[in-house]
Order: sequence, then structure tokens, then C-alpha cells
Amino acid sequence: MAKTAKAGKQKSYGEAAERLEEILGKIEEGEVDIDELSGLVEEAAALVTLCRDKIHAAESKVKTITEQLERESPEEPADAISDERDG
Repeated sequence: MAKTAKAGKQKSYGEAAERLEEILGKIEEGEVDIDELSGLVEEAAALVTLCRDKIHAAESKVKTITEQLERESPEEPADAISDERDG
């Protein structure tokens, strides 16, 4: 069984976060012996990097989409806005 996030297919954000919680729980409860600790810390670091990269990618994608939508949608003329208020 693979011990790092790099092995096998890339995890989703949810899977990575869940695995981080498992690792943290083991460490906090003292369930990890010293021989296993460095491997778990290495895996956790890789998972944190994966999560951070996914967050940055999502932010970038949302920004690109919203900028594209702003360019594509024409601004409402001021008359239309006041007409709607006068209603």
C-alpha cells in the first residue's frame, strides 16, 4: 500500500483533507511509533501542498471565469436601472 500522496492516482481535495485528518489524529493520539512518524509527516507535507495547489487553481479558475463574464455582459444603462426603481 502506498504511503505518499504521489503514489497512484492524484487524490481529490476531499480525499487529501480526510487523509490529513487521519494522520493528525494518529499523531495526536500517540498511535504512531517513531519509525512511522517521519513517513507520515512526509505524506502530510505532500498532502498540504496538494491541497494548497488545488485551492490556488480553483481561485485562479474562478477569477478567470468572473473576469470573462464581466467582459461579456454589457453594462446596464443608467436609464434602465432608474426605470426599474421607478417601476
